[in-house]
Amino acid sequence: MKYLIIIVGPTAIGKTAMSIQLAQHYDCEILSCDSRQFYREMNIGTAAPTIEELATAKHHFIHNRSVTENYTVGDFEKEAIAKLDELYAEKDFAILVGGSGLYVDAVLKGFDAFPEIENEIRDLVSNRYKQNGLTYLQEQLREKDPEYYNKLTAENPQTLLNPQRMMRFVEVCLGTGLPYSSFLNQKKKNRIFTPIVIGLEAERNLMYERINQRVDLMMDAGLLEEVKNLIPYKNLNALQTVGYKELFDCIDEKISFPFAVEEIKKNTRRFAKRQLTWFRRNEDTKWFDFQTDPKEIIQHIETKRNNTNFTN
Repeated sequence: MKYLIIIVGPTAIGKTAMSIQLAQHYDCEILSCDSRQFYREMNIGTAAPTIEELATAKHHFIHNRSVTENYTVGDFEKEAIAKLDELYAEKDFAILVGGSGLYVDAVLKGFDAFPEIENEIRDLVSNRYKQNGLTYLQEQLREKDPEYYNKLTAENPQTLLNPQRMMRFVEVCLGTGLPYSSFLNQKKKNRIFTPIVIGLEAERNLMYERINQRVDLMMDAGLLEEVKNLIPYKNLNALQTVGYKELFDCIDEKISFPFAVEEIKKNTRRFAKRQLTWFRRNEDTKWFDFQTDPKEIIQHIETKRNNTNFTN
């Protein structure tokens, strides 16, 4: 039997360190499931694994794309499943780690229903609608899902004039990289692996303290310079994210630098809360304090392996 150990939790909780220790124990490789760490130009602001960490266990999907590429969760699902098939030819274990809930769900079960879209994409679509009006939404749907656009034009043209419905269509297209119509009457996908989901958490004030400390470390490491180098690409989807958009506003003199840093901390804390809300929907997740000894987590994994009912 093949097993996929999934490590989830909020940002700055220690998922990378835990995944490396488990990978070393099970002699297996790690697939990153952080939608921001895919991009090689975004290093400091995404808290990507260090060179030293990457050397201790084989990682996949770290800095494998450019921000100029249109890389979606649909693309990731296909590539991640192909990589897992390759790894399972040699090993019984693989590890999936990251905080991007939509991407985790894509690997675990595919899209057997309309997916929940990450807030960054929803905000992006909403802002562009406010700036460009209904025409923007119509053009996006016609480009991303011409089949559904033509169907609405012929059968229900009033829907094309409904901003809320149109924003939903476009969110799904942009958030998954797949046509909205592809989710209609779709069958659930089968996976060859058995998932074992591990969640890491901390008391809220401690979690917030770790986030604030990480942001300070990012600034000391040169995040502002990293963002300055990305100014030519600041309107790309990949950069509409916490830690980058605030500093772009600072560079544009819309806000002060100290205020931008505080906004990054505040927005990262909000992001962590949304991550926890997403991951706690999965009742099969076993939650551990982030300081738990890895031996205890390994013991849980072994118990799950030996329990045919896979109950927590």
